Amino acid sequence: MRSDITKRGPERAPHRSLFKATGLVDEEIDRPFVGIVNSWNEFIPGHIHLDKIGQAAKAGVRSAGGIPFEFQTIGVCDGLAMGHMGMRYSLPSRELIEDSIEIMVEAHQLDGMVMIPTCDKIAPGHIMAAGRLNLPTVIVTGGPMLPGFACDKELDLINVSEGWIAGGESMPILEEYACPGAGSCAGLFTANTMACLTEALGLSLPGCATAHAVDARKVRIAKKSGMKVMELIQKRITARDIVTEKSLENAIRVDMAIGGSTNTVLHLPAIASEFGMELDLDIFNRLSKETPHLVNLRPGGPHRMLDLDRAGGIQAVLSKLKPKLNLDALTVTGRTLGDELEDLKIVNPETNAHVIASLDKPVHAEGGIAILKGSLAPEGCVVKQTAVSPKMMMHTGPAVVYDSEEESMQGIVGGKVKAGDVVIIRYEGPKGGPGMRETLAPTSAIAGAGLSESVALITDGRFSGGTRGPCIGHVSPEAAVGGPLALVKNGDTISIDIPGRRVDLLVDAAELEERHKAWRPTEPKINGGILDRYRRAVTSASRGGVLR
Repeated sequence: MRSDITKRGPERAPHRSLFKATGLVDEEIDRPFVGIVNSWNEFIPGHIHLDKIGQAAKAGVRSAGGIPFEFQTIGVCDGLAMGHMGMRYSLPSRELIEDSIEIMVEAHQLDGMVMIPTCDKIAPGHIMAAGRLNLPTVIVTGGPMLPGFACDKELDLINVSEGWIAGGESMPILEEYACPGAGSCAGLFTANTMACLTEALGLSLPGCATAHAVDARKVRIAKKSGMKVMELIQKRITARDIVTEKSLENAIRVDMAIGGSTNTVLHLPAIASEFGMELDLDIFNRLSKETPHLVNLRPGGPHRMLDLDRAGGIQAVLSKLKPKLNLDALTVTGRTLGDELEDLKIVNPETNAHVIASLDKPVHAEGGIAILKGSLAPEGCVVKQTAVSPKMMMHTGPAVVYDSEEESMQGIVGGKVKAGDVVIIRYEGPKGGPGMRETLAPTSAIAGAGLSESVALITDGRFSGGTRGPCIGHVSPEAAVGGPLALVKNGDTISIDIPGRRVDLLVDAAELEERHKAWRPTEPKINGGILDRYRRAVTSASRGGVLR
């Protein structure tokens, strides 16, 4: 066992003495040590129940003959951090979470891990740590929130985000009932997208991604995950045996089929990097063209995570995609994906047929995400094309330029953005932010003003998974390093062609050259602290915004 280095031999008597100070006896010290890596805290609805999930995972480890040691990571609630200074800290927390896990696991030489994250940057941070450490690992994501219900309809946080601008008598009702309790927000936003991709990668047990936070299945899955990690330790199956080029391709296909968050284009390359692989953005376009959109979930469609769960969850989606998958990919069950799908039983066949389309009759012919390139984004940018109105798949309009999210909100709410415009929000990228904030407030304000089918938004920042409409993010290179976005002026014509995968600034090349010569970097918005260090080390969004 890896942990033997901390507990075997006469020279480790001081170490054994410290273990005994925690209450362990000799018989326990002789067993495998498993880290229960838990992101429980009292800020995040998606995490407020993870203390109970941790207890279940520990019970599973003990029942299979291991000794669990629980420790916590930090976690930022993107919803609470949204729209102000706090959002600058969300993406940087991903690497900090990863680093903190590495420190705890390596310092104490653990034999395996059960990881318990739920939300946006937290789950990717855990997965990245699993790749870096390469130990036997099972991930238990905390599960979605049930939808709220009021005004005679199901609700989620995006109803509130888009509704506040209109105000009215129903607003206090939406605020009161939209988020009924524990779990990650009820649509296919970033948190639930990452949970789905964790299962598709093979790192979670079947059914984990969509088992809701308040469902007893989640507790049972956590117990079984604790048992399963002991089996992986015995068989010496590590995270890098499971996450391979084949399983990454499977996960991207699932992402396309369910219409996942654009943030996956940031997180999957970062995850691949920690597993020793490079994930070029072009693979998203290739697989998007080959993989139809099968599940029309919020924010782009009518269904919620609860519907997907009742339809059979991610295993049912994988089953529909079976002809396109790498079925020999290994999973944490110790079996291949093909073996698992052979045993799949759909308990609600009518719901399955209603919620998950077939390959021959998809919701959309192409997958959820498209990567655009062109004179405005030479390294690429991303759009959730399945959440865009058909009339906005191609759009040309005048630029309305803002140098920060706050400026854009003043303009949108103040009525300065009109139908046909292309809103530019720049200096919000990884370096320029710094921190690459999600711009849910501007996109929600545009939707709330009834402009989501007539106004496009382009930014070097990123979007919440709850964003819908022609919103193009991750423009690379970003404005802060002199990318073309920095050269745009009010009134410039912007051309967007999502089917053609292009976004262009229609300004004469000689004029752009003159603008580039005159451009000067802006002063850093933050000096000192973690954001300053982040700004200096972070790479382009096209490379996952990792630290190098």
